[in-house]
Amino acid sequence: MNIQKMMKQAQQAQAKMAAVQEELKNEIVDASAGGGTVKVVMTGDMQMRSVKIDPAAAADPEDIEILSDMIVAAVNEALRAAQELANAKMSEAVGGVNIPGLM
Repeated sequence: MNIQKMMKQAQQAQAKMAAVQEELKNEIVDASAGGGTVKVVMTGDMQMRSVKIDPAAAADPEDIEILSDMIVAAVNEALRAAQELANAKMSEAVGGVNIPGLM
């Protein structure tokens, strides 16, 4: 094994991963729950940008618990989509090599 070659490859992979992490800040994913009643927009680096709630969702104060559940569901779906996007971009950056602890 050529240690210098391995080190160079590791440095290249690290540089690519850093670039991907920067790109993910500008990627947007969205998700909804309750048939579109609650919509969440999140960046690829898992920062929530917005939550939109259909005003009709809270017409009755008893609907608040259901609305809360829909918000949680939409946020979780957006997080899943952002993680999937990040994993795909990182895998692409490192050429499909599985680096333990990375993804």
